[in-house]
Amino acid sequence: MGSYVPNTRDERQGMLEAAGFSKMEDLFAHIPHEVLLNRPLDIPAGKSELEVSRVMAEMAGKNTIFPSIFRGAGAYDHYIPAIVKSVTSKEEFLTSYTPYQAEISQGVLQSIFEYQTMICEITGMDASNASVYDGATAAAEAASMCRERSRTVTYVSAACNPSVLRTLKTYCFSSGTELVVVPEKDGVTDLSAIEGELDGKTTASLYIEQPNYYGLLEDVEKAAEVIHAAGGKLIVGCNPISLGILKTPAECGADIAVGEGQPLGMPLSFGGPYLGFMAAKSSMTRKLPGRIVGETTDLDGKRAYVLTLQAREQHIRREKASSNICSNQALCAMTAAVYLAAVGAEGLQKAATLCMSKAHYLAQELSKIPGFGRKHQGEFFHEFVTGCPICPHKLMAELEKHGILGGLPLTGAYEGSILWCCTEKNTKADIDRLVAIVKEVAAQ
Repeated sequence: MGSYVPNTRDERQGMLEAAGFSKMEDLFAHIPHEVLLNRPLDIPAGKSELEVSRVMAEMAGKNTIFPSIFRGAGAYDHYIPAIVKSVTSKEEFLTSYTPYQAEISQGVLQSIFEYQTMICEITGMDASNASVYDGATAAAEAASMCRERSRTVTYVSAACNPSVLRTLKTYCFSSGTELVVVPEKDGVTDLSAIEGELDGKTTASLYIEQPNYYGLLEDVEKAAEVIHAAGGKLIVGCNPISLGILKTPAECGADIAVGEGQPLGMPLSFGGPYLGFMAAKSSMTRKLPGRIVGETTDLDGKRAYVLTLQAREQHIRREKASSNICSNQALCAMTAAVYLAAVGAEGLQKAATLCMSKAHYLAQELSKIPGFGRKHQGEFFHEFVTGCPICPHKLMAELEKHGILGGLPLTGAYEGSILWCCTEKNTKADIDRLVAIVKEVAAQ
């Protein structure tokens, strides 16, 4: 027994005797002797707290923290107001988990309810769930929501985030349903490739991102028109910051809005944990996976919060469940809610405007360098793709020497190109310094 077990040796012996045993080994007497481990585990000896702290500090020191970041591709470096961490680090929130006992979990239920309300406000949708694991999971779960009877074919834009596409493919493979990739043209979804070709009997949904992986703005209204004509549903993957200035998915005709909530107050944390948000029209509320928190009144007429429409996950027989999502990212969802409450509608709009204006300035300045012109001419939010006449990885290495995390070198059809990103945190001085270094490296 380890030193962290709170029971004393005498207490443990007393429990053993009460159970009819004299020593700990008697608990495993039914296990054949030949399969029992009869030697110490081959692991390093234990360390003191001070030694562990030093080892962890040494490991953490291998991480590179960049003071200037121009990379996005799904995870973004936004300014986070100090109040966000102050509120979410309170121990009553930090230690809260899933509210299985709703009657004694009113606080965490209220925080989820507030989060759901805000997600509905920024997407324009009627109902939101309590969140799922990440944006890619949200997209895949949304596609599952749209399948019914003969309508099983999911169409996905080739201009979406590759991680999302891979997740959608995994879900479709596992469910034995078909996924069709809609090609992109000039960086945006080529709707003409499927317009008039969609099967009105088998089409389930179309997934499209706004803005898309290349930062370009899609014609979402046209996408809604095309998929609805075939009787399918439109799923829009959104960057939540962009919703400060762009039309909401609901205004564009979407049936479901999903996305990665990391930009809403969550730092770049070496891969997570992040947050998948999901919201839908009222007609699809019952198909939302996971849990939904609702507001009601108790026996005394006071406001109370409850788990609503739970019969989609752990409270239903497995063969009848529509999803295996049975949890939510409660702390991350609270972080998003605190962030949105802190910045407000005007703050979200300002952040989005700054992101867009700074990205356009960067694109303008990079385009002045031979070979670094934009690959696409469409309108964009805060990401864009440029050419790169030198090895992109060599350029990134040179930028890193100056404390700058440059754009993302692309692969596949855009091999040799770079996906750049700006947020409100990038100053004009940061941008000018980046451009000067790129110009110098390109001239060598």
